[in-house]
Amino acid sequence: MRKILFILIAAILTGCSSSDGGGQNNVNCSNTGQKNFVLLAMQEWYLWNDLLPNNVDVGDYATPEALLAFLTTFSPDDGSGQPIDKFSFINSAEADAQFFGEGKFEGFGFSWRQLAADDFRITRVFGGSPADMGGLARGQRFLELNGRTVAEIEAAEGFAAAFDTTPLDFRMLETDGVTELMATIAKDIVTINPIPQWRVIDAGGGRMVGYVELTTFISTADPAFDTVFAAFNANGVNDVIIDLRYNGGGLVSTANLLGDFFGGEVAENLTFSKTLFNNDRAAGNNSEEFFERLGNSVSLSRLVVIATQGTASASELVTNSMDPHVEVVIVGDRTFGKPVGQVGFEFCEKILRPTAFKLVNAVDFGDYFGGLPVDCAAADDLNVAIGAPTDPNMVAALGYLDTGACPVISLPGAPAQRVLPQDYPQPDRRGPPWREFAGAF
Repeated sequence: MRKILFILIAAILTGCSSSDGGGQNNVNCSNTGQKNFVLLAMQEWYLWNDLLPNNVDVGDYATPEALLAFLTTFSPDDGSGQPIDKFSFINSAEADAQFFGEGKFEGFGFSWRQLAADDFRITRVFGGSPADMGGLARGQRFLELNGRTVAEIEAAEGFAAAFDTTPLDFRMLETDGVTELMATIAKDIVTINPIPQWRVIDAGGGRMVGYVELTTFISTADPAFDTVFAAFNANGVNDVIIDLRYNGGGLVSTANLLGDFFGGEVAENLTFSKTLFNNDRAAGNNSEEFFERLGNSVSLSRLVVIATQGTASASELVTNSMDPHVEVVIVGDRTFGKPVGQVGFEFCEKILRPTAFKLVNAVDFGDYFGGLPVDCAAADDLNVAIGAPTDPNMVAALGYLDTGACPVISLPGAPAQRVLPQDYPQPDRRGPPWREFAGAF
C-alpha cells in the first residue's frame, strides 16, 4: 500500500499522480519496482525535477537508496561544489511514524558537536534515555568508544558511524578536565520531551519574559504549547525567548501552531508563510498559511531566537515567518539554512522523503540556504546548562531585551573578541528523522 504524507517540515498532502493513471495502492515491492517508484515520485514531486536527467536506467543502481542518492546530485550547487539537497531520504515508515507521532526512536539518547579536530562533546542528553541512565551529560568529552580513540575512529569509519554499534563502552572526560567516566551503554527506545523546560522570567521593572526550550517539532509538543502560553498570558508576557539551538525542525503543522501562539493576537489573518512546489505540482498544492488567533495567543512584541548552526527547517520557518510581523532577534550563531521541506511517500513499509517544496514568508523571502544571520553572537558554553542564568545565550537574550543592544560575551578564559567556536563540520544529519530534526544518536 502507498500513502503520501507531508512530513519533515510537514502537514498532509492530498493526491498524487502516477504514470499508469491511478494505481496508488499497487506498488510493486520487488527491488526493481521500488526503484521505479522512487524514480517516478522524484520526476513528479522533486523540487528541482526540471534538473533531473531525462533517461535514467534504474538497473544501474543496486537499491532505491542508491538511485535516490544519484538523483539528488542534480539539485543546485550549494556554492562549494556540492549538491544543495542534503535532505531527501528513504527510511522505515514505522520508525518515522513513531518519531513524529510519539517522539520515540531507538538510540543512546544524546547529541554531540565537534569543537576541535579530536574534541567531540556531548551537547545534550535526553531525560530517561540509556545515555542519561549511564551517566552521560552535557559537556563531557569523548575519549574512547569500545577502546578506540577518537582519532582512530575518525581515521576509519568516522565518528558518527561509531554509534551504529550497540552496546558501546564509553570512556568520557568530565567537564572538570580531570575526572573520567566509564560506562557500557546499549541502545533502547528513547522518548524525546519536545519542551524540556519553560518558565516566566521577572526581568525587573514589571517586565515579564517568557522562555521556552523546544527540542523538535513533533505532535507531542502541540498540547504542551497551550499550557506554556496560558502561563505567558497570565503573566502579561510580551517578549519571548525561544531556545531552538539544537532544533533541526520537524512537522510544519506544529510550526504553524506555534506561529499562531506567537502571532495570532498581533497578526490575525495575515500571512504566516507560503509553500511553493515545482511547476508541475504548483497548481494543486501551493498554499498560504494565515495566522489564527487562539485562546492563548500572546500579544507578542519581541521574539528572541536562540540558535546554532544546527537550528534548521521548521525552526527557521517560524523565525523567518515571524520577522515581517514582530521584532525578531537571533542570538547565538547563524542558523543551518534549510528553506525547503519534504513530502513523504509510503511504499513497501518504507517512506521516501524527497525535497519537494520551498517556504517563503509574507514578503516572499525564503532564500537562506546559507542560514539566517545572527544578530547577537554568543557561544554555546557546554559547561553551562541550557537556559541557565549564566548561559551566554541567555545573558545575551535578556541583555538585548533590557537594553536593545547586544552585550559583549565570551567564554571564561577566551579572548574577549571571540564569542563563537571554530566552524567545524556539523554532524551529518541525512538519515532518520530523529537524526535530522533532533541531532539525536
